[in-house]
Amino acid sequence: MQNKVQLIGHVGQEPEIKSLEGGKKLANLSLATNEVYYRDNGDKVEKTEWHRITAWGKTAEIIEKYVSKGKEIGIEGKLTHRSYDDKDGNKRYVTEVVANEILLLGK
Repeated sequence: MQNKVQLIGHVGQEPEIKSLEGGKKLANLSLATNEVYYRDNGDKVEKTEWHRITAWGKTAEIIEKYVSKGKEIGIEGKLTHRSYDDKDGNKRYVTEVVANEILLLGK
C-alpha cells in the first residue's frame, strides 16, 4: 500500500499563492467534500468535510491561473502531518494533503 489520497470537491476560499526563492510557487487552499446518505428511517443526511490542500511548483501554478473560490476540482496527492510553534510558543499540528495532480471540473 502507498500513501495516496484522491478528493473531489469545491474550493472554500481563494487559494493563497506564495512565490518562493528561485521562482517556485506554493499554493494553499481549502477543499470541501460532501457525503450524502440516508438513515434507516429515510432521513437524508449531508455531511461536509474540509480538507487543507498544499501544492508546489507546476501544480501550484495551475491553481494560481485557473482555480478560484467555489470551483469544483479533483486532486490526487499524499496525506501528511506536521507541527509548528505558533507566535505564542504553542505547538500546533496540521494534517494536509500535498497535491501532485489537479483536475479542473465543473463549468
